[in-house]
Amino acid sequence: MTFESLGLSPSMLSALAKKGFEEPTPIQALAIPRLLSNGSILAARARTGTGKTAAFGIPLVEILSKPTAPDGKRSVRALVLVPTRELAIQVTEEISSLRWAQDPRLACIYGGASIGEQFRRLAHGVDIVVGTPGRVLDHMSRGSLELSSLEYFILDEADEMLDMGFVDDIRAVMGQMRQEARILLFSATLAPAVLDIIGGSAKGVEILEDASQALPTELADQLWIEVLQRDKLEALCRIIDAQEDFFGIVFVSTKVEADKVATSLAERGYEAEALHGDLSQDARERVLGKFRDKRLSVLVATDVAARGIDIEKLSHVINWSLPHDSESYLHRVGRTGRAGNEGTAITFVTPEEYRLMFRIKRVSGGQLRKATVPLVEEIMATKKARLLARMETRAKELEADEAEFLRWKGLAEELQKGFDPTTALAVALAEGLGDELDPSKYREISEASVDGTGTSRLYLAYGKRDGANPRSVAARIKALSGLSDREVASIEVYENFSFVTVPYKHAERIIDEARKSGGFPAVRKALPRGKPAP
Repeated sequence: MTFESLGLSPSMLSALAKKGFEEPTPIQALAIPRLLSNGSILAARARTGTGKTAAFGIPLVEILSKPTAPDGKRSVRALVLVPTRELAIQVTEEISSLRWAQDPRLACIYGGASIGEQFRRLAHGVDIVVGTPGRVLDHMSRGSLELSSLEYFILDEADEMLDMGFVDDIRAVMGQMRQEARILLFSATLAPAVLDIIGGSAKGVEILEDASQALPTELADQLWIEVLQRDKLEALCRIIDAQEDFFGIVFVSTKVEADKVATSLAERGYEAEALHGDLSQDARERVLGKFRDKRLSVLVATDVAARGIDIEKLSHVINWSLPHDSESYLHRVGRTGRAGNEGTAITFVTPEEYRLMFRIKRVSGGQLRKATVPLVEEIMATKKARLLARMETRAKELEADEAEFLRWKGLAEELQKGFDPTTALAVALAEGLGDELDPSKYREISEASVDGTGTSRLYLAYGKRDGANPRSVAARIKALSGLSDREVASIEVYENFSFVTVPYKHAERIIDEARKSGGFPAVRKALPRGKPAP
């Protein structure tokens, strides 16, 4: 199966070639032809790591690449609903990377970002909106998002939205959109409860099943390390220095972060450069060429920029930032431990991200285990052992090459004229190694202690329609838990629900007390503040 056989245009085929896509994944081969043709409700079960974003992104761009309104006015033709802000950003970037021109125009809308900027973007006219349920409903209620011309309604990660309690919001969106819009549902499972989100059943929906396996990660040693945000650079440097030959990719969330991390590494003497979407094609090829030739040992990259890269024998993949979703994690980890070669995947986890890590654990195949940042003493011992091994090898080489031996022997004799042998050797090592064996170049790393600490974000089925406001939410939480005002933070109130952040160790007790007393219609754990958003 090839992309050419799916009936795609030359422009799309060219865009896919630039991204390094050579052949469709099973879910893409199943979904793309269906979406390019007319049809009704489509539900696709795609395992994590199978390229499902491109499975609907490719046909969307293909179909919506030209505006339909002759007067130049645009109306929203496709809405992609996702459970978290990170996934909204990722899906938007992925669809955008499939375009070969300015059209179709996209807007990404989610909570926690400037709503004014989103207003301006929507007012300018867009073809595709990617957003989270709460913020989509917010714009619809304000009149800034109108769905009367909608042609495609796509639910991505439908099972995740079910788990996060977004069913009512999804149905509210569906109740106000153009009823002739084609509904597409993508989910890791197609249980009856998932299909019920769209009011469908196995009989009334065309089902696509991707029977392929998720991306293999068996040969990658998967580790996670608890670390504070401010200590990530120090932790990364220690990990690099503890290896004989570190050759890896450091994944970050944003272009700005890629540049910042790469620059910081270069300033500390590491061969590192950044790879992200703002680089020209020539600059991208230059960086990748240096990395393939191992003139760079560290590539700092965003997920989108790293798509299509096939570099063999990576020793490490470092998740500087937790990936947006499980699929991204598998894509990252799958880049090491390939073709029979072992590799190591290390994920940095801050206290705020601790709850999100459980999603990653579910797809790790039980292989994800906790590790610690290498101690300075361990790094020094490792470096000294490597130095001694190199010296032994070099001594044998010199013994086999008399001319080379005599050249260095003469210099050694000159050094000994002013110093005793031990001092002369110490001076030579200090001159040759610089601060390589200087433990003072490493700084202290604070104890992160994410286990059982940090915060937990709660979802409350209690919103504006119930008379909720931040003060009433705080009052109810404090009554259930005895927490202080300072401990009840980041309250967000929406039409049908609210979010609140509380100390992690109190979350379960609040849930239990709410169920006993009826303090809220429903309470469950969401993901931590700063990761998902309504």
